[in-house]
Amino acid sequence: MAGVLDDPFLHSANQQVEAARADRSKKPTIAGFFDEATNTISYVVHDPATCEAAIIDSVLDYDAAAGRTSFVSAERIIEYVEARGLTVVWLMETHAHADHLSAAPYLQEKLGGKLAIGREITQVQNVFGKLFNAGSEFERDGSQFDHLFDDGDRFALGGIDAIALHVPGHTPADMAFIIGDAAFVGDTLFMPDFGTARADFPGGDAAQLYRSIKRLLTLPRETRIFLCHDYKAPGRDDYAWETNVGQQRDLNVHVKDGISEKEFVAMRTARDKNLAMPTLILPSVQVNIRGGRLPDPDDNGVSYIRIPVNAV
Repeated sequence: MAGVLDDPFLHSANQQVEAARADRSKKPTIAGFFDEATNTISYVVHDPATCEAAIIDSVLDYDAAAGRTSFVSAERIIEYVEARGLTVVWLMETHAHADHLSAAPYLQEKLGGKLAIGREITQVQNVFGKLFNAGSEFERDGSQFDHLFDDGDRFALGGIDAIALHVPGHTPADMAFIIGDAAFVGDTLFMPDFGTARADFPGGDAAQLYRSIKRLLTLPRETRIFLCHDYKAPGRDDYAWETNVGQQRDLNVHVKDGISEKEFVAMRTARDKNLAMPTLILPSVQVNIRGGRLPDPDDNGVSYIRIPVNAV
């Protein structure tokens, strides 16, 4: 408990989770939407009493060969929200994703809500703004989003308390959102049999990722954890994206209890050297640092994704 007591934001998150476990009215209803093309899970989280909802890590379908976007994944979410009479108040990104484009602007147009991400998105915008030579017209201040979360920011879905925690390491801007008794952890953790996220992107740091994960795993053991991706570990036939703190502490192949920071960093560094870049990293990051919006059209009315050659 020392880590909790030394960390006021984590202490608040622990109290929130315990309150939700004691009072079912403080537990959110959660629906996951799996996109097999990108192995991404998007979530609709809502308070069943007030029907206020958040959409987390949505997917815009993108055919890289044709350069075409579509809204099949987003429409599944819209259908779910409308069928249940939910009011969307938040469209949340755990970070600027490198493996899929965000559908948040499209969902915002259809359903409303504030588009939000962690404040350190400005670091990612600076790095990738230079890589894509985005020019002075591309603002690097996070203004593409309606709200920038700081570590420890409190918010709510109806009567359900929530808190945002900064969990860098995969990227500098990663956030986890603790809503009632449920933690949405983005790309920090995978299922226990698959391990943890990579830390070799610009601004990534394996030691920082270890400390962020250990911070999350100080939440109560029963805290539900919802993941952004699943790739089916060897020997597992089904996709899965819900686990809990206890399972992660006991079973995670990369970061379970007893694995030191030094051991983790050595493993993560060696593993990351052999990982290919995500297939959609260049279009995804280019769009997601803009809040999910395509670059402005050229004078012919066409929007272009830039692919830097021999630069990454």
